[in-house]
Amino acid sequence: MSTTDDAALTTAQPRSETGDGQVGAAVPGRAEAVNGPVAHVRARSGGPLWLDAGDAAPAGMARLTRPDSTGQALPVWPDGVTPSLLDEYQVAPAPVERSGETRRVLAAVLKCCWTDLSVDPWPGDPAPVELVLDTYRALIGRTDDLMRNWAIGALRRLHDSAWIVMDDGVVLLGPRCALWPVESHAQLQELVRRLPEPERPELTVVGDADIVAAARPAEAVPGPEAESGGRVEGGAAEFDDLLGGYDERRRAELVAAFMVVEHAAEPVQEVRFAALRDPALRHTLGEMLARRGRTLIQHRDRWTSGYDDVVTHDDRSGRETPLSVRERAVLTLVLVHSVAIPRAEGLLPEDSWLSPHPTQIDELRRHTQLPIGELESALRTLRHAGLLAQVKAGEEAGGYVPGPQFHRLTPAARRRLQEELILAAGPNTPLATAVRARRSAR
Repeated sequence: MSTTDDAALTTAQPRSETGDGQVGAAVPGRAEAVNGPVAHVRARSGGPLWLDAGDAAPAGMARLTRPDSTGQALPVWPDGVTPSLLDEYQVAPAPVERSGETRRVLAAVLKCCWTDLSVDPWPGDPAPVELVLDTYRALIGRTDDLMRNWAIGALRRLHDSAWIVMDDGVVLLGPRCALWPVESHAQLQELVRRLPEPERPELTVVGDADIVAAARPAEAVPGPEAESGGRVEGGAAEFDDLLGGYDERRRAELVAAFMVVEHAAEPVQEVRFAALRDPALRHTLGEMLARRGRTLIQHRDRWTSGYDDVVTHDDRSGRETPLSVRERAVLTLVLVHSVAIPRAEGLLPEDSWLSPHPTQIDELRRHTQLPIGELESALRTLRHAGLLAQVKAGEEAGGYVPGPQFHRLTPAARRRLQEELILAAGPNTPLATAVRARRSAR
């Protein structure tokens, strides 16, 4: 399970914009007047797109319609496959922080929210957060404060990545749960049946039923969707014209390569995938990615995908970056201390944005005016987005280095990031003056 779904570092500029990595709980964009690659870029970088009543989902997306006829658009995977395909090829997906706890907490949410197993899981029923925590306690057999902290952290990660919606003490299944294949529902039902029921003491202030009743909409719109609270509608086909001319084997090879370059944590070896080795298949793969605002990126004999520079440039106008000012500032500090300084000392190659030199947390505290709580929150968001990774450093406490999303920078994005880092680290240097002059001349 991925909690970021690539979380997008769209332009990789730490001072002003970010690049292939922000989590799904960022302020979602609306799909009005947006279609095609731009819609997919926005959904990948900012989470599900909100749709007004009557708006259709863009091609390649499912529409999650709610009782008031508004909805959300979420990208679907080609040919019904899921990122679990990576397991078949023994390719590591994007890492999830405390993945075990996160999966178990999601199972507890499913137990509490999927109260009627005769219908689809999404959207389910609202459930009190405390009921979810009690279910998690019963599942793991622990009641200590550390367990509660782990569970709350997992709930936050799941909310940030749109697997759940958590608000004011109530939890709902998030839009990503609507994409569970129908074939998996039987397995999920068996999981829910096997999870233990929590021991719930009598609540003397507000009961669970009262909390759930208060969380429900005051009025439901009449119609077939009102009974279940929502429905999932498939969008227009996206790749049939590209894949229709291939036999079953080559079609499967293209879909596998598409899923791997989009969801693997690291660039994958060309030799392992026919659609990367064969120039004709690779061209078709590039066309598939282009329809989602993505492009193939080569690292010697390895491949991954990233945001297409033209699409992200067109989409940036008038739209705020998913990362806050404090998150961009913290990311910049890590890049300065883990990349810029070691590169200036000759410890890193010129084109590398990954680094074995972690920035210590004490270094971050010394060079930022952020309160410790805001600093930790920014680091957490950047880790979840794949923009930072936390590492150990021998006997030291370790620190932070650029995360796996930096594999996904295009050459143009790498140059922009280099310029932004020059402006951030030495705004008054001759090199920074040259960067500003070159930009003003464009």
